[in-house]
Amino acid sequence: MLAQLARFFQPSQDQLTAQHMYVTLVEQAREPWFYAEAGVPDTLDGRFELILLHMFLLLRRLEREPGVETYYTLLSEAFFQDMDRSVRELGVSDTGVGHRVKKMAGAFYGRLQAYEEALQDDAALKEALQRNLYGTAEATQKNLQQMTAYLHAAKEKLEAQPVAEWLAGQIDFPQAGL
Repeated sequence: MLAQLARFFQPSQDQLTAQHMYVTLVEQAREPWFYAEAGVPDTLDGRFELILLHMFLLLRRLEREPGVETYYTLLSEAFFQDMDRSVRELGVSDTGVGHRVKKMAGAFYGRLQAYEEALQDDAALKEALQRNLYGTAEATQKNLQQMTAYLHAAKEKLEAQPVAEWLAGQIDFPQAGL
């Protein structure tokens, strides 16, 4: 009976795969180049925004790839579980967690839409990056150009890589700064 109950609480292989995807994108979002060279604020908001930017890249591809719709949902769930855990670690009370995560969900869906709409127009993309990624910090034109170039390079590289490789644990983001 205990073994049957334990299986209920163990993540499925698909959940583990999505969690690995999430860890990979968070590792990419933590690359020092984004903060030291591209001027992204090294703050909670700046790190959150970089995670959202990388989520956008992966979710965009998963949404367009037949047969992997489950991973779109599971990757989103991994993100929200991490945000819930992070908010709790910051000391937010149980009653405040829901409010904070709901606000993050609004940001999440807003960024997905904003980046998708701006992706075909570099001027619009730079505006979206200034408004979201840089927030209240004023990015230089060089910073905006660097992040626009990175976003296009990442999109192209991720679109060229078979999603089957992602599911096998290998996601190839471009090296930040090149």
